[in-house]
Amino acid sequence: MHAKHNGDMPGAPSETGDEALYSIGDLAGEFAISTRAIRFYEIKGLINPRRVGANRVYTRRDRARLLLILRGKRLGFSLDEVAEYLNLYDADPHQMAQTRMLLQKVEMAIGDLEQKQQDIEKTLEELRDLRRLAIGQLKGHTRTPVE
Repeated sequence: MHAKHNGDMPGAPSETGDEALYSIGDLAGEFAISTRAIRFYEIKGLINPRRVGANRVYTRRDRARLLLILRGKRLGFSLDEVAEYLNLYDADPHQMAQTRMLLQKVEMAIGDLEQKQQDIEKTLEELRDLRRLAIGQLKGHTRTPVE
């Protein structure tokens, strides 16, 4: 739920007509990121807030784009890949190109993670074998010599 902003409540989402507006502090707090990170995404052209005086004002669209940026980063996509995805979103009203690109990137990420998982399992197996050998060797040499 967004509170209506009457101009006296800094940091509170405001609504103009049907459009909810957010301050940079609102979005930073909601997504637990710094305002600096949001400004970085703005500099990179990933979000494009309006200005009201010296203040940045973010729309629902900016908020949604920020959500996609953060999700993409969390899933391991580069900012260039996220930007490509967002550009396709804007260019294709039916989002077919965007969905195809997303599917391709997701399939690649799944393949990479599955390969890493196999590599980790193999490494763990080798380490467990080494641990068994080391324990066995230590058990065989723990007796004090009788001389």
